[in-house]
Amino acid sequence: SWTTDLEAALADPDYPIFFDAAVTHLRPDTLMRAIAAGKHVYTEKPVAPSVAEGLQLLEAAEARGLKHGAVEDKIHLTGWRKLAALVDDGFFGEVRQFRLEFGWWVYDGHDVTCQRPSWNYKKSGGGGLIFDMHPHWRYMIEAALGPIARVVSAAWTATPERVDEQGQAYKVDVEDSTAALVQLQSGAFGTINASWATRVRRDEPLEFQIDGTRGSAIVGLHHCHIQSMAETPAVKWSANAELAVDHRSEWRPAPDVPAGTNSYRVGWEGFLAHVLTDQPFSATLRAGIRDVQLAEACHQSQRAGGWVDMPAIIGA
Repeated sequence: SWTTDLEAALADPDYPIFFDAAVTHLRPDTLMRAIAAGKHVYTEKPVAPSVAEGLQLLEAAEARGLKHGAVEDKIHLTGWRKLAALVDDGFFGEVRQFRLEFGWWVYDGHDVTCQRPSWNYKKSGGGGLIFDMHPHWRYMIEAALGPIARVVSAAWTATPERVDEQGQAYKVDVEDSTAALVQLQSGAFGTINASWATRVRRDEPLEFQIDGTRGSAIVGLHHCHIQSMAETPAVKWSANAELAVDHRSEWRPAPDVPAGTNSYRVGWEGFLAHVLTDQPFSATLRAGIRDVQLAEACHQSQRAGGWVDMPAIIGA
């Protein structure tokens, strides 16, 4: 059965789990109502507009003994599962640096229809690239490389005007492009560059490169290529001569991993097992709040300038 009556659904004991996939700015209220109704909650990201609001949700859920979870789907895709296997095998040695590049050209809607909904570019709708995508970067980076210690960030609006679904022009009042420098607790540094105003010349719209003392990997959501120390060429470079070297050919595909299933299904199956059998589940609200913490830290750095620390999430 289905209904558009939220209160009736929350009052129905046949539905013990509430899943929130609404727009971001409505999420804290709907999740809190579900928790008050005694529902286990599973939610899309970001779990809340701020760490403080996320902690309120976490405290409320745990006070009622309810299970809780957040969607962290990208690490279940083939590329990231291959990366996880490399990490487990110690392929990288000591990680020295990483970079994450993401984005594509999103048309402004004047001549070609915008490929993304207009709320993504409106503050009133909870838009902005940082809160849209940086929660993903947090769990993807930390799953592979360990905790983030601090971040310094810049953000800007590259496309100041867009056209909405009704054909009306509007001013973009959130960032659509970002750059961040990240330091891990291990001491390694990395960069995050993301934009809705860039053109793709990569194997995938997302590219994550890790460089370690024993080898490197270039990872997308679906593909992963590696170069071990033994395979690393002694590159020679001349500014005045084209060397005609195909550096892409010097990388090889990472070893295969067992076939996976839909990444959202993996998350759902894990959460359902958590609710029904108390199976451990890592992508809890606490993890989702950590996702929000990176986005919040980037905004704070953008406003104030300088580094912002990312201590462990406490509370609840």
